[in-house]
Amino acid sequence: MKNPNDGFIKGRLRSLGFSFKGMWLLLTTEDSIKVQASIAVLIIIAGFYFDISAIEWMLQLSAIGSVLVAESLNTAIEKLADFVHSDYHEKIGFIKDIAAGGPGFAAIISLVIIGIIYVPKILVLC
Repeated sequence: MKNPNDGFIKGRLRSLGFSFKGMWLLLTTEDSIKVQASIAVLIIIAGFYFDISAIEWMLQLSAIGSVLVAESLNTAIEKLADFVHSDYHEKIGFIKDIAAGGPGFAAIISLVIIGIIYVPKILVLC
């Protein structure tokens, strides 16, 4: 919550603290984020192993970031929906399904990007 006594810099630092707290909560409590973060680490290791270019690093990190951001927003929507209506409700289920589509889109595009980067490099090894 915003503190009216905070100046601009202090307010930004408090916001940064909330951001890190949110990332920590996601990484320590949400299984889907744990899996995606683990895959991200493996892909980053692959980037060092295959010595990918700066452009490939940018694309790879953007793909990883988009999946993590989409999953974070999906988790927030699901938690909010469960708080508003804890029992099963058709409309809440519909909302949660739509929210789950975001990480799905991000994951598919990320797989395409990762494929474009790594398939040629793996084929060279074969």
